[in-house]
Amino acid sequence: MGAPFDVAAVRERFPALRRTMDGRPCVFADAPGGTQVPEAVARAMAAHLLERNANVGGTFPTSREAGADVEAGRTAAADLLGADPDEIVFGPNMTTLAFALSRSLARRLREGDEVVVTRLDHDANIAPWVAAAEDRGARVRWVDVREEDCTLDLGSLERALGERTRIVAFTMASNAVGTITAAAEVVRAARGTDAVVIADAVHLAQHRVLDVRALGADIAFCSPYKIFGPHLGVMYARRELLATWTPYKVRPAPGDPPESWETGTQNHEALVGLAAAVDYLAGIGRTSVGPGAGGRRAAVVAGMEAIAAYEATLSRRFLEGAAANADLRLYGIGDPDRTEERTPTFAVRLGERSPREVAEELARRGIFVWDGNYYALAIMERLGLQASGGAVRIGFCHYNTADEVDRVLQQLDRLGAGRRAAS
Repeated sequence: MGAPFDVAAVRERFPALRRTMDGRPCVFADAPGGTQVPEAVARAMAAHLLERNANVGGTFPTSREAGADVEAGRTAAADLLGADPDEIVFGPNMTTLAFALSRSLARRLREGDEVVVTRLDHDANIAPWVAAAEDRGARVRWVDVREEDCTLDLGSLERALGERTRIVAFTMASNAVGTITAAAEVVRAARGTDAVVIADAVHLAQHRVLDVRALGADIAFCSPYKIFGPHLGVMYARRELLATWTPYKVRPAPGDPPESWETGTQNHEALVGLAAAVDYLAGIGRTSVGPGAGGRRAAVVAGMEAIAAYEATLSRRFLEGAAANADLRLYGIGDPDRTEERTPTFAVRLGERSPREVAEELARRGIFVWDGNYYALAIMERLGLQASGGAVRIGFCHYNTADEVDRVLQQLDRLGAGRRAAS
């Protein structure tokens, strides 16, 4: 049995969490939009910039050291995703990588072909494939959600797939409502077609173990700034596909993948930060299960399993508290016994207050949350929320505490009571 999750020790690693307002600690409930970083990540990035800041490919020491940093980042990303380093492509962010890939995949589309996207996705995993379809005269098929709990409608997926399906893009977890998709079932269904299967793992990576090989998707994206690292985009792609597809690149850029898919000079210091963030997650694994966690990949798996178990307690606490607030409406899975099907990311509306008003009120109380659509435009439109401001997004992660969950719930209750009194 693993050691209890030591959230106090975790929080000591994050200097930003010491921020206060009006003498009280701030509550960072904005993790779905980007997490805070451990001090070790910032220090590693600073060391690269101060000691070995050079472009790669040269014969001199700092250039060679910078090249080693790039490869260390690639190996770290592979350990995070359960892939091999030569299947890892870097870019400035997931959106840019997806649009770059869409240009290459568009070459295999013909008029009358079909592209399948879902209403649960962030638009970065919708717009690139829709644009590719429009450019080539292909048809876009949409997979719907079950409105009662914002889970993906697998029946709708089956109806969307056909003999002309060429791309299937889906999210592994919704950045808006927290739903964790039945990814294995999606991939299994898509494998009955001649489609490239593309998984958006950006939101899930913060909360669960990723194993792209076990999943069986062709492509998977993640963003280190959502997993305690710097702003950066990572794309996993099966090596045989990278070798077959044609990237758009300058001359004389590297001719072999994965480097041939990377445009321009990479953000070397961000790659160093990525490696430090993966080391941080591995450290949680070794703390949780001891040195027996093994190599870094095994330690990352152990760390993410410990994080998932701890976060489930936060989800249950929030869901139980939210159910007691008559003014609060939750969109998504609300059953505390279904925490394994969701992340601790909650989309809510508070009475008749606009999401922006609620977010501003919470901010004045030292609680940081998001409002709007968070680029998950399709699900906000599907729920009928987009025209009136979307929703308030409250997102916890493993550095949040039960007391912080209670504080958020308490303030939501006070805001609701304040509006009732005013009415």
